[in-house]
Amino acid sequence: MGAPVSVTAHIRVDHYSAVQLAATTARRTALDQGLSGALPDQAAVLASELAGNIAKHAHNGSLYIQPLPLRTGVEILAVDRGPGMADLEQCLTDGYTTSRTLGSGLGAVRRIADEFTVRTREGVGTVVSARLGEPGDAPAGGTPGVGAVRVPADGERLCGDSWGVAVSGVSGEVRTALVVDGLGHGGPAAEAADLAVRVFHRDAGLPLPRLLHAMHRALRRSRGAAVGLLRLSPEGVDQCSVGNVRTLLLGHDGVRRRFGGQPGVVGWNMPEPRVQRVPAEPDAVAVLHSDGVDARWTHTLTPFVSGLPAPLLPGALVHEHRRSRDDATVLTLGPARREP
Repeated sequence: MGAPVSVTAHIRVDHYSAVQLAATTARRTALDQGLSGALPDQAAVLASELAGNIAKHAHNGSLYIQPLPLRTGVEILAVDRGPGMADLEQCLTDGYTTSRTLGSGLGAVRRIADEFTVRTREGVGTVVSARLGEPGDAPAGGTPGVGAVRVPADGERLCGDSWGVAVSGVSGEVRTALVVDGLGHGGPAAEAADLAVRVFHRDAGLPLPRLLHAMHRALRRSRGAAVGLLRLSPEGVDQCSVGNVRTLLLGHDGVRRRFGGQPGVVGWNMPEPRVQRVPAEPDAVAVLHSDGVDARWTHTLTPFVSGLPAPLLPGALVHEHRRSRDDATVLTLGPARREP
């Protein structure tokens, strides 16, 4: 995956008419990704079921529809502040379709999706990720350890933020992550962000300071950007950033580690990059996000949010803490499976 990622389609489910829009958007995303046969229709069913649940039973809910991270396919994220589900296992029973209870059709969603993740809590809400790709295209173990959402500012079509993930090592044990925030928003910011992503995928194996220098050279004729880089390996966690991309490690017990960023702009007045290195935290989720997500989300962190696995956390953070007048991107890297 070397090209810049697509923008996430955000669909507010505030009326039942949003169900058809969600289905159409999921089918179009699947077709754009080149999914074959019945897969685009299956993507539409996933979106329809998830949006229908929110429309019938929840409130302040949204769907986030986008290409899959790391492989060809489509992901539908559903987030709400609804009543939650008292008996998740019953709701996941295929054929459980009562119209009186949140969770109708989740059994069908789990059966159709080739990656399915859900967390719910009564009185708080529900977050679901349903992923669908070409059979045989998934990396070993799937991609449950990666999550991302990239949404533009309200009224904008282009997003000046972006992200990238590169996997290396004999068994994929080294993962390098990027979040970039082009200055401002709109076309010029999106061009800077996309250029940084291209450089990242070309040179992702470099030491992080050298990778930042490569981006700095490439962005000199652009608007410039804030850049956050993180590398996870068995040896530890390396972080290097310039500008206002936030980076932290999140555990079930809350924020484990916060990383600071150096002041400056990549492509304009970048300082000599410094690496921060800490021991590995195998059970933690690494979170990188642009300033389109209010950094104060950690001040009101709940056990439900801190316990979310990597595929679900970006949707939850963007849904609850996004600044609507700015582009917003969240990227998460976590263990392949994170038990509640």
